Amino acid sequence: MKTIYSIILMFLLSVSVLGQATDTQAKIGLRLISQVNQGNSYITFPTDIGNIERLWFEGNVIPNFYIRKSKDSRLMGVLTPQIIIRMYQEESFPVRTPSYMPQITLYYMLNEKTDPRSSGVYGRVGHHSNGQDGVFFFDDGSINVKSGNFATNFLELGFINTRFNPRCNAYQFFKTSLEVHPKSLILDELEGIYSQYRWHNTFSIFKLTADNDQKDSRKPNISIKGETTWMFGDYNQLEGFSLERLNLSVTFYYHPEFLEDIGLFVQYYHGSDYYNMYFDHRLDMLRFGIMTEKLRF
Repeated sequence: MKTIYSIILMFLLSVSVLGQATDTQAKIGLRLISQVNQGNSYITFPTDIGNIERLWFEGNVIPNFYIRKSKDSRLMGVLTPQIIIRMYQEESFPVRTPSYMPQITLYYMLNEKTDPRSSGVYGRVGHHSNGQDGVFFFDDGSINVKSGNFATNFLELGFINTRFNPRCNAYQFFKTSLEVHPKSLILDELEGIYSQYRWHNTFSIFKLTADNDQKDSRKPNISIKGETTWMFGDYNQLEGFSLERLNLSVTFYYHPEFLEDIGLFVQYYHGSDYYNMYFDHRLDMLRFGIMTEKLRF
């Protein structure tokens, strides 16, 4: 119970801090908020620097299907059949145990669309599995990363605050959320070695070019996103404030003028591997690739 109380306290503190953003004359709609929060599709180049296995690419596919009554609605649903795949630089170029991550997310705006600052909450039900049915552990106690069965289900509740910075001609997004994997909805083998309580925080900045100031539909040419996750709960016999509980990433994105909906990105990631059965690996890597960006402000 102490773990749950600690998570709730930190979550409320984050909401209090994020709610102090200054008012502007920018108007940010619910669909835009959801697009920023849902993430982007991407594919990496075979040039990863760090301790990840040698890959030809990692691909993240995030198609979103929006459900709402009208554009002025303050409530919206999003169906997302997300898939992450990795192709390894091995014989026959295998694509092993893709991550299947379907999600249902509900967003609700707390303020009217005409308000200069936008705040919203969201709730998400998600699933993460790899479509395998092999044994989880080998006889020697090691994890079967190639064909072991991995499956978990989670609930996430979050708060999003947005504002426009006229001095920098940039939109800023703040998000904090709690993710819980109930004991009854994860594999028994994951108990004690997989964090069931996670606190996420994200700060994003989308910079517009000067010649976009007067356009009705503006797209960012540069963006930067910082993300942190603190993993609570008793797992792997970690101390309460062990740095191994921290995941962090920084992503820089650049959209050249001659490209329509894709751009180049570079990302630094440090933390637990997010690729299903590889969850017990600790990654420290720098990667490059191309990413979709369909945001229009």
